[in-house]
Amino acid sequence: MEILVNDKVIMKKKHPCGSDTFKILRIGMDFKIKCEGCGREVMLPRTKVEKNIKKIIREKTNV
Repeated sequence: MEILVNDKVIMKKKHPCGSDTFKILRIGMDFKIKCEGCGREVMLPRTKVEKNIKKIIREKTNV
């Protein structure tokens, strides 16, 4: 699974605020994701994030 920084992901489970869309801020052994609904930033293990992703939304870049 190829996930890049600044990608938006839709997760299977919703955040307590009700939003299921998160922005990827950092990638490594842990992922740092930011809730698009309330702005809360969370660090989660890579395996947990990859398992719970429903869809990846990638913005087109002009390179």
